[in-house]
Amino acid sequence: MDFPAHLAWLIDEASASSGPEQFIAELGRHLLADGLPLTGGALTLAVPHPIIARRTWLWRAKTGAVIEALDFAGSPLNKSAGDWLAGFGPIYEGKIGRGADSPILAWAASRPFDPAEADRLQQAARFGAAPLSALTARTALTTLLEAYVGKRSAAQVQAGALGRNSGETIRAALLCADLRDFTALSEATEPPAMIATLDAWFDRVAGAVHAFGGEVLKFIGDGVLAIFPVTGTPGEACEASLRAVAAASAGMAHLDAARQAQGLPPLPFGAALHFGEMLWGNIGAADRLDFTAIGPAVNLVSRLEGLCKSLGHRVLISGALAAETTTHLVPLGEHRLRGITDPCAVFTLPTD
Repeated sequence: MDFPAHLAWLIDEASASSGPEQFIAELGRHLLADGLPLTGGALTLAVPHPIIARRTWLWRAKTGAVIEALDFAGSPLNKSAGDWLAGFGPIYEGKIGRGADSPILAWAASRPFDPAEADRLQQAARFGAAPLSALTARTALTTLLEAYVGKRSAAQVQAGALGRNSGETIRAALLCADLRDFTALSEATEPPAMIATLDAWFDRVAGAVHAFGGEVLKFIGDGVLAIFPVTGTPGEACEASLRAVAAASAGMAHLDAARQAQGLPPLPFGAALHFGEMLWGNIGAADRLDFTAIGPAVNLVSRLEGLCKSLGHRVLISGALAAETTTHLVPLGEHRLRGITDPCAVFTLPTD
């Protein structure tokens, strides 16, 4: 039996799609080639995530580009797949399956779809149910992994880096940050308010890290360890870490102003930056692994962060990172760090 090209693709190849982006782009391209007057398409998947309720991938027929849009849990502004296509033209929208969290495919056209075209889209949705079921499961796993171990680490795990003691040596700028006087604050604050405080702190730091291409490796109590792996030049990774720590400082200043208006104390913090090599991979017990980084560079940045209070600066930068950047930094001399053999040249930001 001869099938239209888009149905043949759905039967033979769609299940091998690398992700929702490729699925919606390839299906849209085949439907265009089969004569449908499409201007855009959207694929929406429900995902298990503490904040995100649904992820939608929007395809533009004119350019072939795909962008991602997010709906957040509990938001009154959540949109359907068709809503995201508003302005592209008349919409055809259909749910694939009967469940409340079933995938949704929507299409926009340069004119209203005629009955025959609507039937073809409905048929495509039926044939797309099987590959989309597998794609939904993979996307759910990816979303969960990214939420708990970060995007780069999630990609490594899904690529098969599952063995204990597996890892690779990478070069990266490291950021270690920690709240000051956290124990006293937690003793004087009710648990729900303390959790909200920690979330606000982590939002500022992690948001800044992600905005400049870094990845949070772990939260340790009230502390954060993040890396900016070298993907271009070392200087680019180091500059990104400096921009991230500056953005986090600005975010905390804004948060402290809001807390002051509520009669709450500020949240003093310390942050350190360093550049070096580390082992990045699976480390842990036989039945409980952590995808993280270890090595002298990780130890040094942690010890350097511990100097923030005694030196009276919120941000400290190692000589190794300072040597890779053209940003003007203020030297603070050499200092010995606990457990580190050689003294460390220390710098800070001019505005700190």
